[in-house]
Amino acid sequence: MSNPNHDPTFLALASPPVRTILASCLEGRDLTQAQAATLFRAQGPDLLAIAATADILRQQQVGERVTFVQTRNINFTNICYTDCTFCAFGVPRQHPQAYAMSVEEVVQRAVEARDWGCTEVCMQGGLNPLLGGDIYVRLVRAIKQAVPELHIHAFSPFEIQYASQVQRRPVRDILLELKEAGLGSIPGTAAEILVPEVRQVLTANKLSVQAWVEIIRTAHEIGLPSTATIMYGHIDGPDHWAAHLALIRDIQRDTRGFTEFVPLGFIYQNTRLYASGRARPGPTGRESLLMHAVARLMLGRDIPNIQVSWVKLGLPMAQMLLQAGANDLGGTLHNESISRMAGATYGEYTPPAEFERVILDMGRVPAERDTLYRILHQGPHHFDPARPATMPGGATGTALREEART
Repeated sequence: MSNPNHDPTFLALASPPVRTILASCLEGRDLTQAQAATLFRAQGPDLLAIAATADILRQQQVGERVTFVQTRNINFTNICYTDCTFCAFGVPRQHPQAYAMSVEEVVQRAVEARDWGCTEVCMQGGLNPLLGGDIYVRLVRAIKQAVPELHIHAFSPFEIQYASQVQRRPVRDILLELKEAGLGSIPGTAAEILVPEVRQVLTANKLSVQAWVEIIRTAHEIGLPSTATIMYGHIDGPDHWAAHLALIRDIQRDTRGFTEFVPLGFIYQNTRLYASGRARPGPTGRESLLMHAVARLMLGRDIPNIQVSWVKLGLPMAQMLLQAGANDLGGTLHNESISRMAGATYGEYTPPAEFERVILDMGRVPAERDTLYRILHQGPHHFDPARPATMPGGATGTALREEART
């Protein structure tokens, strides 16, 4: 991308309103909610100018590194009573494909993850009344006893609320107990769109905007960091996205607890929300580019890590977004299930060597990180650019793919 300091024509192709907004961003001023909504509606040359501006700010804020983490997903149960219309993962307990892993099975998977080189396990599941409200702390304690070196990134605000309600204990007590047991961070999922009228259509049974915010703020206050997410491309639009980003920025400026921002495109294929005719078929490429670029413009000074979800968008599109404001590829995602059940077609595992190959192809610097963005390896570590044909498909990767098909 061009540098405006050396290319006076950088913004010349943009329309006057967009040019003014982007120049303000390059001068270090906050992007307002109204300005973000304007940018989210951009097309044509404006789109290219927004992407280029986001790439410049990415260079200034985080440099040329593209990070990733080795993680295994453990979706320990798909039994869920909430029946969210946008989800194809959760099923009732009478469903023929319903399952619930035992604590021992979860621990075994965590041990395997460590043996494969993972530094993190990410756990989320359906809200399963059969498991009891203490299932979350039991899982954390068991994993930490078996593999204390693993970082446990687990349990969305919805799961935290559920544990609080079932056990009739304050959210703060639930979070403190989980942290003491060894929980390292929580995913900021279940956010969807933090606008009440949109959430009412997505699901009437899920936690409110206020509850999500309160749980996230409480987690941050007690020292549990979290991600921040948005699910876009269904019944939402530019004004909703801008409001969501503004709220995330406000929380971050108060708590400093978000490690990254993760846009999650709606995977529509197997969902009732799409089948009912109420939702569009996921985000377009233009919308995905704008989501990542505007996130960089609006959040980058406060949340410097903008992640692209390769499992939802595919690696070729992920490459493009890494040149439009994003700087992180997320996790290797051994055994990812939730996106796959909704209809994602890009696989459930990508070897670290493939991440490095894709990053090097852009002229950027690959870096393996841990959950909290501490760098473990920088530069090619799993992939040998001099011998590309020897890049392992990976015995581990092959085994994981076979397991996922069963």
